[in-house]
Amino acid sequence: MITIKAEIEISAPIQMCFDLARDIELHTKTVWPHTKERAVGGVTTGGIGLGETVTFEATHFLIRQRLTSIITEYEYPYVFTDQMQIGAFKSLTHKHEFMEQEGKTLMTDTLCFEAPMGILGVAVEKIVLKRYMKRFIAYRNIELKKVIEEKVKAGDTKWLKPD
Repeated sequence: MITIKAEIEISAPIQMCFDLARDIELHTKTVWPHTKERAVGGVTTGGIGLGETVTFEATHFLIRQRLTSIITEYEYPYVFTDQMQIGAFKSLTHKHEFMEQEGKTLMTDTLCFEAPMGILGVAVEKIVLKRYMKRFIAYRNIELKKVIEEKVKAGDTKWLKPD
C-alpha cells in the first residue's frame, strides 16, 4: 500500500475551501485536461456529502475507466473522506483535511491506495503509480487554489452552499 500526503496553503476561508474541494463540477475542471474526466453517476453536480457516491469516468494510461467512491467521513468544514467502491485499484482512500491558519486555510490530502495483481501490483505501485498519483494530486490542488483565490479576489460568494 502506498500513502501520499500533499499540503497547500490557500488564501481563503476554510468553509470556502471545504465547499469547493467537494464540488463535483469543479473537480472535473481542476484535474489534468488530457484525462477528460467527467462525473457520470451518483452526485454529478454541486457538493457531495456524507453517504453520497460519485462515479467518475477518465482516461489514465490510455485506458478509459470508471471509479465510484462514497463519502465515508464528513465533518464540516474540517474533513471529508472518500473511499473507492468500484474501480481499478484494490483499494483507494482519499482524506481531505482543512485547517485555519491566520486567515488562510491549509488543505491536506492523504491518499492511500493499493494496486491489484499481488506482487506485480506492488511493483507497479512503487515504479509508476506513486509518482503518477503524486503529480495528479499536486496538479489538482494548484488548480483548485487558483480558482478559490480568484473567487476571493473577485468578491465572489457564489461558492456558499447550504449543507
